[in-house]
Amino acid sequence: MRSETRGAVELSLAMVLSGTLGVFVVESGASPFEVVFYRCLFGALALGAYSLARGFFTGHGFTARTFGLALLGGVFIVFNWVFLFEAYAATSISLATVVYHTQPFFLVLLGALFMGERIGRGRLAWLGTAFLGLVLVSGVRPGDTGSLAGLGYALAAAVLYALATFVTKRITGVRPHLIALVQVTAGLPLLLPFADLGAVNGGWGWLAGLGVIHTGLMYVLMYAAYAKLPTAKIAVLAFTYPAVAMGVDWAVYGHHIGLVQALGVPLIVLASLKVTLGGTAPTRVAASAPRTAGRAPEAASPVATRVG
Repeated sequence: MRSETRGAVELSLAMVLSGTLGVFVVESGASPFEVVFYRCLFGALALGAYSLARGFFTGHGFTARTFGLALLGGVFIVFNWVFLFEAYAATSISLATVVYHTQPFFLVLLGALFMGERIGRGRLAWLGTAFLGLVLVSGVRPGDTGSLAGLGYALAAAVLYALATFVTKRITGVRPHLIALVQVTAGLPLLLPFADLGAVNGGWGWLAGLGVIHTGLMYVLMYAAYAKLPTAKIAVLAFTYPAVAMGVDWAVYGHHIGLVQALGVPLIVLASLKVTLGGTAPTRVAASAPRTAGRAPEAASPVATRVG
């Protein structure tokens, strides 16, 4: 199997796994804070075991600055998950996932705000298109407070994920597996004051799955794929995630979006692709790093991190 084909298979599988995440969250029966706490716990164990087996801790490449950035990114990642899982409960997995995919637009705005990057008329037009799609997808009526709350949670999650991506992109010379390990480990003390661990009755298989499958295995597959694929292909395959999530939500819970909402989905997808790929060359997002002290390239890209 060619390297790029293998990467496409790995990323497609990772996105399919990501699309089933909502079912694991709902079926666990736990509140978002408890779900995220145990996702961090089991995810840290899975990523730690994988990194140890691969020898990634030798010559890890962390400095005080990059370790601090990883911790800050962890704060954003962890609470992004909390808000996303709150959105699942307030609306539906389908709606929350589609709204969550407005992340690239917030990343563009962060670049303009903090890095002085020009947005340009083209990107402004696509941002407007995405906003129109968001209005259609929301399908929110003025008195529908539940949907309004869910929409707000999903948007808050998108903003926090954009912040995590913005921070993580500043980390170089460190394997992304180790950055993810720091981030999920940081979630344990962060969430402990908010989580009622004694309230979790059953659902341990679902919680363990979130950590081992949706954090450990899924991230390993994604990072392996990024080194083999051009940015354009990653951007396209990333939309397997919301497609699978919407299909699973319909198959398991009977939730589906209406006709007007469905009109907004392609607007968000198209605008997201245009904003993400605008001005990018068809190069690899990341290259394989040496097993020991060699420096790796950027840990993540805005395209490559758009998962729950």
